[in-house]
Amino acid sequence: MVTGASNSELAIILIDARNGVSEQTIRHSFLVSLLALPHVVVCINKMDMIDYSETVFNEIKTAYLEIAAKLNLEEVTFIPVSALKGDNIVNASNAMSWYKGKSLLHHLETVPVEAKSPFEYGRMPVQWVIRPQTDALHDYRGYAGRLVSGRFRLNDEVVVQPSGFSTSISRIEFAEQQLDAAEKGMSVTLHLKDNIDVSRGDMLVAASRQPLVSKRMEADFCWMDARPLDTSVMYLLQHHSKHTKCKVQEILYKVDISTLEKHPAEDFKLNDIGRVVIKTADPVAFDKYEESPSNGGAILIDPRTNLTVGALLFRQALD
Repeated sequence: MVTGASNSELAIILIDARNGVSEQTIRHSFLVSLLALPHVVVCINKMDMIDYSETVFNEIKTAYLEIAAKLNLEEVTFIPVSALKGDNIVNASNAMSWYKGKSLLHHLETVPVEAKSPFEYGRMPVQWVIRPQTDALHDYRGYAGRLVSGRFRLNDEVVVQPSGFSTSISRIEFAEQQLDAAEKGMSVTLHLKDNIDVSRGDMLVAASRQPLVSKRMEADFCWMDARPLDTSVMYLLQHHSKHTKCKVQEILYKVDISTLEKHPAEDFKLNDIGRVVIKTADPVAFDKYEESPSNGGAILIDPRTNLTVGALLFRQALD
């Protein structure tokens, strides 16, 4: 759920009409809120099992709206459906004439998914430093990566993070072509005006807006491993192409999914969600998740098993 939702614009929350809002409903909704998805569709399924009752639909809708208010979910759409019978899945249902909204497919095809305030500042993690060192390309030095936000143009001033070196873009290459600009989502090779030290894991950022750079950060945290979190273990934090050793320095709180209350905690077990303080061996260049989801998240890897054991959403730098 965390992995999929982090790359989505809309989430469908499925509720069994016979059971109403469950703990799983609250858990999934909390994750949607945590990941700041702008659109939520609540599909109240198996309406055929409750005789397509408008009263039951409204009761579930009222109960869910109370949760949505607590979680600050911005846009919630309710659709009564029967997946078995096909009611309100593709076409409007004759069995629920009281429902005047769109079918699920119609809603998905028409909902606007553009970001309301896209992060406009260039960020490109360096995936590879290209230095052929051949006679034909003796002085070639390119930095390959994928823009995770914003755009870069020729002659734009950029800063290499975490070193802080400043320079400008002298050339942009894409599929053996030279471009005047590169935008978010494009995988390109950038050439810099000055011969400065840039390595895999560094990040080229727009000089006009710098990311946070810190070895100590506060982050929302989801634990994904059957083995509990061990605060004495040195884990690996992966942020784009950067890997650095880290420790969970402090557990600030854990969220009770049933009540959405925050409680002090000493450990994290499978599916636990809360907030922690992370201490890394090397500086990490990141943006707050709420400002730039594409540069505000990371994963935690257990070097003993090489498994991804946690997901992080950065909230602030602490030094």
